[in-house]
Amino acid sequence: MLDFFISPALAQEAAGGGGIAQIVMLVGFVAIFYFLLWRPQSKRAKQHKQLISHLEKGDEIVIGGGLVGRVTKVSDEFLSMEVADGTEVNVQKNAVAAVLPKGTIKSI
Repeated sequence: MLDFFISPALAQEAAGGGGIAQIVMLVGFVAIFYFLLWRPQSKRAKQHKQLISHLEKGDEIVIGGGLVGRVTKVSDEFLSMEVADGTEVNVQKNAVAAVLPKGTIKSI
């Protein structure tokens, strides 16, 4: 009854190579995803984990929020850092963004 208003859809053959071309394209997308996203991210995560595991008392660090200080105490998941004379802040180890060279705090 509604065929008068809507013409029936007719299937047409797909242009191109068919199934093999789709598989090659899928493999290409997986390779691009691996080399541009997953591999660099895992390298960064491995470097950050190594940075956190080598933190020691006296290291000068900067945390993710931009706060700079000297490590005074290190435990399993947290550390204490001195941000000013007599002012200590407890932060998670994962918040550490970088370890600075010795003497950086005095030069700021």
